[in-house]
Amino acid sequence: MESVVHYLTECDPVWAAFLATTFTWLVTAAGAGLVFLFKNLHRKWLDGMLGFTGGVMIAASFWSLLNPAIEMSPGEGFVKAIPAAVGFAMGALFLFALDKCMPHLHINFPEEKKEGVKTNLQGTMLLVLAITLHNIPEGLAVGVLFGGAAAGVPEATIGGAVALALGIGLQNFPEGIAVSFPLRRLGLSRRKSFFYGQLSAIVEPLAGVVGAMAVMQMLPILPYALAFAAGAMIYVVIEEVIPETQQDKYTDIAALGFIAGFLMMMLLDVGLG
Repeated sequence: MESVVHYLTECDPVWAAFLATTFTWLVTAAGAGLVFLFKNLHRKWLDGMLGFTGGVMIAASFWSLLNPAIEMSPGEGFVKAIPAAVGFAMGALFLFALDKCMPHLHINFPEEKKEGVKTNLQGTMLLVLAITLHNIPEGLAVGVLFGGAAAGVPEATIGGAVALALGIGLQNFPEGIAVSFPLRRLGLSRRKSFFYGQLSAIVEPLAGVVGAMAVMQMLPILPYALAFAAGAMIYVVIEEVIPETQQDKYTDIAALGFIAGFLMMMLLDVGLG
């Protein structure tokens, strides 16, 4: 792990952000690839893994994004929290707007509950669009941290960015499963289920590069950018991830998965950041 951190410290920050978010995309593909090995996945395991995803995202939002955003902001008291508060609200509102505009269908929901603008797209593409929406703030968060670390901001470290990328990568594994297996149940072939499952995370490298470049060009926006990613991720957890775990009888398994994901991300961030 130290060698990875050292390599990413020495290379171009935009390239480092691209490599890190490519890793998170590949882990999604690995999860989606399980559709070649298994015919189905018990709902209990799916809900537990979705809970794990939510736990990682909530922990990352505070430990990797909000806390550094507050620490690097000038001033004292309420003034010090204003950039993080503004960025957080903007991130949540951005995802709210995308949620209303982009047609999508949440995992475990019937097709008549699709959201966004009216469309003739089939449930297959609506599921993929839902997870793609989910992955935008994740890639952005990693890129912003790499950009801040490259700019020499003490609160944004390469170790912290690596920890965030690793945590997001680990929770992307069940995300790949959560897309490919429902698509398989809808009647798609294993190959198509895998293709769409990995495709949902391909937006992360793009978002990561955009985040790193934006912060390097406009360093003063870093606290806002970090909090923006946090607000977007927490919105996704509340609006999408948690409701998807409450559609069956395994809510307790989902809760335990959430706790496990939160603890893992907290330990990664504190240990590496």
